[in-house]
Amino acid sequence: MSKIPVKFVARKRKGTVVVLHLAVRFPFAGVVWQLLNHLVGLRNLGLDVYYIEDHLAYCYDPVENTDSRDASRNLKILAGVLERFGFADRWAFFDSAENQCIGMPRERCTRLIREADGVINLCGATQPREEHRAARCMVYVESDPGTFEIGFAREVPIWRAFADAHKLFFTYGCNIGARDCVLPKGPLKWHPTRPPVLMDEWHPASDPGDPPKFTTVGTWRNHGSDLVIGRDTYYWSKHVNFRKVLDVARRAGQPIELATDLHSGPDFLQALAGGFSFVPVVPMSLDIDSYREYLSASRGEFTVAKDVYARTRSGWFSDRTACYLAAGRPAVTQRTGFEKFVPEGAGLMGFDTPEEAVEAIKAINADYPRHARAAREIAMEYFRAETLLDEIAMAIGL
Repeated sequence: MSKIPVKFVARKRKGTVVVLHLAVRFPFAGVVWQLLNHLVGLRNLGLDVYYIEDHLAYCYDPVENTDSRDASRNLKILAGVLERFGFADRWAFFDSAENQCIGMPRERCTRLIREADGVINLCGATQPREEHRAARCMVYVESDPGTFEIGFAREVPIWRAFADAHKLFFTYGCNIGARDCVLPKGPLKWHPTRPPVLMDEWHPASDPGDPPKFTTVGTWRNHGSDLVIGRDTYYWSKHVNFRKVLDVARRAGQPIELATDLHSGPDFLQALAGGFSFVPVVPMSLDIDSYREYLSASRGEFTVAKDVYARTRSGWFSDRTACYLAAGRPAVTQRTGFEKFVPEGAGLMGFDTPEEAVEAIKAINADYPRHARAAREIAMEYFRAETLLDEIAMAIGL
């Protein structure tokens, strides 16, 4: 994938596609938008699209901050969204706690998976079982590079079996296989891709009011999925990188607000002293409209990447950052190798050091209208859902 974008040419493809995901398990707006960007984007190509969630895991209760056997609250959130976007009778959730299929009947789901032209396992949400292995073409779309590549290279049985069930492999880790990326490419043929965004759903707003804050949304510290490669540990969390930039807001003279779950402790106090402010991530992040309004009302995004994405030089890019860009909001984000594939310098500013982050924010503020326009242009050329998903449809043979 070069820096020269592929222009989208209107075309209509034919066929049936099933998307597997985890939007009931994790009903956060960013996750739901990730699903919608795929469902609606594929439908915009002319495809017959269905959603099935059957990972057999308990759901996360974002209010109680725990896993729960009761999926009703999460189901209510997603069911309303799917109905609103025209998928009222085209989805199903298998509730493993109650051993029942909600939405489409279980028999129809099994038939759809078996007969569909393509089954897209988005995020690797589902560990393939017998019914998935009967699919004509299972496609793994990897949004979080690292765990699979290492597990497959080490011949861990669960990851070898996972790979065997899929025919096509797409990844946001666009730099995998390059000399500066420590993640092993292995014998699989990886297709680099980027997070798709429905451009019509993200409209550039006017210049944000006072105070014009840069923002971001996410979890402060994630647990699990850390990787050991050689003698180094790569952390599946952002907090180790945020700790390096907690004085950037003060030094840049730019208010930065973090919508996250951090509300006390040394990191919190250091961030406050460094010019950052905080708002709770819940309930805002449980409503796709509130989430969209929060991003669109921001002056731009300031964020870091998880250590496992940045230090491995994976080339990963954030779904959320793509949405900021689509809303015409410039982004200042930590480099992961993505800068080899998506242009930075106007609208999108990468950094490796706190000093570079400060200068990036100052540069945006010095000519904000130009950077806002450039942000939207980058999203249109590099993250438009129909363009990226058409590449997947073409690979399937639709």
